[in-house]
Amino acid sequence: MPVQRREGGPGGDVLHASVLDTLGLQITSGELAEGRVLTLDGIQERFGVSRTVARETMRVLESMGLVTSRRRVGITVQPPSSWQVYDPRLIWWRLAGPHRDVQLRALTELRIAVEPVAAARAAWNASARERDRLVDLAARMRRLGEAGELAEFLELDIAFHALLLESGGNEMFAALREVVAVVLRGRTSLGLMPDKPVPSALDLHEEVARAVAGRHPEAAELAMRALVSEVRDAVVPVNGPGAVR
Repeated sequence: MPVQRREGGPGGDVLHASVLDTLGLQITSGELAEGRVLTLDGIQERFGVSRTVARETMRVLESMGLVTSRRRVGITVQPPSSWQVYDPRLIWWRLAGPHRDVQLRALTELRIAVEPVAAARAAWNASARERDRLVDLAARMRRLGEAGELAEFLELDIAFHALLLESGGNEMFAALREVVAVVLRGRTSLGLMPDKPVPSALDLHEEVARAVAGRHPEAAELAMRALVSEVRDAVVPVNGPGAVR
């Protein structure tokens, strides 16, 4: 059933987001397959939106590499090799789709490759204030995690990993903070994590924080490697045992 047309203003922004999320999910799930040709007229008719909303939706999808637009050809769905795979919204769509186990595995492998080195860099370069904050975050995460306060725990977990990525002074690592944030949020909101953080994960967060605070880069790297590797065991399998390993 078409969505009622709304023009401009905050309502128009909400409507644009709804159309964008619907098409993004359909493309990343494969429901709208590679090579499928869309038109602005078709989008307008399907969703009951204005030409402006349809055009802006396609502009965003094109900026993410999901479609290309050519005169007299139309709007063509592109293969995954063209996608901007680090875009947080695209990551969310893939986590919400039928191939989430594949996306989780790829993202976990990325974290294993990057975050241990980022922790070592933080042990070298973090300021005194950043070191103190990291230790405080880890301690508060333990209290909230053991109490089962998962919403608050999640926000601290995101802050912890963002601080590690930022405080080492490597701008390439820092640029991944939103990627890690959407992974942490997605795992929790999609029910892909246990009801409580496992004790070893809480221990390792504190171990990483202590190593960074004490300026021990090798220990920080080893502890972070153990932590992100443990993620593979903590995530609830999506399609049976071992699905996200």
